[in-house]
Amino acid sequence: MGSKSAFRLCDVVLDETIGRSTPDVEHERAVAIFDLLEENSFEPAGHAGGPYKLYLSLVDTKLVFSIKTEGEDDVATHILSLTPFRRIIKDYFMICDSYYQAIRSSTPSQIEAIDMGRRGIHNEGSQTLMDRLSGKINMDFDTARRLFTLICVLYWRG
Repeated sequence: MGSKSAFRLCDVVLDETIGRSTPDVEHERAVAIFDLLEENSFEPAGHAGGPYKLYLSLVDTKLVFSIKTEGEDDVATHILSLTPFRRIIKDYFMICDSYYQAIRSSTPSQIEAIDMGRRGIHNEGSQTLMDRLSGKINMDFDTARRLFTLICVLYWRG
């Protein structure tokens, strides 16, 4: 990472007012946070450097990104409408349900076909997130993918 190492997330906190979900959803959340903290690129526009803590929440059907430094100093808060994500998230939930059913009872080729569709929808959501945060937060595609997973988890519970 070199000189970019300051532009990363060191912690992600999901809104605690949202209760626990199914084991599958909780597993997705845990894996996404672990992967995100292991490797990410996260650069709030115009800020000298972190590392950063990201607090994700849903407030009145809006997605809130509250960014602080590791020492809890406020960096920025970005509020995004979920409207551009609704169809993608709905499609993602439907295909995830199919995927979880398939891994219990389908052939490997059926599972692979569903998983390819799931990844395609996930990529669409990740790109939408990057587009919506353009000029506010710079991140790589893998970071956007992991954040999209967390948004889905928030939305699933909300």
